Amino acid sequence: MVFILFNPANVNKDIMLVEFNMAQFKLVVSDNKGKSISQELKDRAANPLLGSKIGEIIDSSIIGIAGGKIKITGGSDKSGTPMRPDVHGGVKKYVLLSRGVGMRNASEGNRIRKLIRGNMVTEEIYQLNCVLVEGNVPEKAATSDTNKIADVKK
Repeated sequence: MVFILFNPANVNKDIMLVEFNMAQFKLVVSDNKGKSISQELKDRAANPLLGSKIGEIIDSSIIGIAGGKIKITGGSDKSGTPMRPDVHGGVKKYVLLSRGVGMRNASEGNRIRKLIRGNMVTEEIYQLNCVLVEGNVPEKAATSDTNKIADVKK
């Protein structure tokens, strides 16, 4: 979305283009039983999540689960760079890692400098992982195709 801002008194001098990117997330919500759902949030539905951090507990009415709460546990950006809870802000940084998120097969004493994204949810985040703290993951409604197949088998 692009807006043109100008000062009416100085039309020729003060023209500025401002571009606003609307947020878009793939939200993966799981419960403690291993069940998970994936939901895509766009534009206004995704805006309440902007600025929140890993570990925060948010009302689940944002994603359509009434009476529950979700906890943000992690995520990644469009290039696959993982979010890490101990890197502050919404920036990408090279961090010296010895274990944890973004590190594979760390043997004793090895440290590697890796590209990691901070713990704040920004527009650049593509996938956001959450755990359902209160409430239940809703059942997906059976599609009409599966109902037709069941009718044919009878």
